Amino acid sequence: MSGQQFRFDDGAVYERMMGIWSRLAGDHFLDWLAPAPGLTWVDVGCGNGAFTQLLVDRCAPAAIEAVDPVEGQIAYARNRIADPPARFQQGNAMALPFADRQFDAAVMALVIFFVPDPAKGAAEMVRVVKPGGWVSAYAWDVPGNGLPVGPIRAELRAIGRETPLPSNHQVSSLQGLADLWTGAGLEAVETRELVVQRTFADFDDYWSTSILAPGLSTAIAALPEPTLDQLRQKVKARLTPGPDGRIQETSRANAVKGMVRR
Repeated sequence: MSGQQFRFDDGAVYERMMGIWSRLAGDHFLDWLAPAPGLTWVDVGCGNGAFTQLLVDRCAPAAIEAVDPVEGQIAYARNRIADPPARFQQGNAMALPFADRQFDAAVMALVIFFVPDPAKGAAEMVRVVKPGGWVSAYAWDVPGNGLPVGPIRAELRAIGRETPLPSNHQVSSLQGLADLWTGAGLEAVETRELVVQRTFADFDDYWSTSILAPGLSTAIAALPEPTLDQLRQKVKARLTPGPDGRIQETSRANAVKGMVRR
């Protein structure tokens, strides 16, 4: 499937649908990394700056260079985080616009399975990090059905409507990430599963937010109105609201980290 199907051009739409998920997973990820303060970071595929904001809020970075191919995302990110400590520019994960050994740490949040050549993306992060520095990433566990909005995807599948997946989704398994990082020449490679829970105000909030997901939104838009109504009711039946009507969904991401050889 083309990566264009998963492209978020609007930073505000991304924030509502995926930005919140990204930060929830990112909090668990940073708990695991426990990075030292005062590091220089490169945030590859930064999107609208959702994870970049976490680095600013939690890690006391000396500086962050953040890149993303979509100008609409970069514009949103620039408005949410001041320079310094974070600077944003358009860039390609497979050809980072930085010098060798420039950063203390490189990170890629919910991006590796969108990179056309994941091995090249990993190699580029290794290239720009100093010896002894860390390269890390987290991604939804697509092979393990860990993507958000699982109930909607399952009901679409039940009526014969498969939703597109990232073209390189296989790398997001724990083994896939470990193999990718080891293949990039990183040492002390470790992986970790991240279980993420998000609460929605009610079913309408869950539905209207979830159908903004790229790929999924295309599948939803193609349904005839009667089929869409049936789908909505079947998804609603899958979910058990709390006494206050709130809906909680659980998703899973996988994380990896490794050290650049000294």
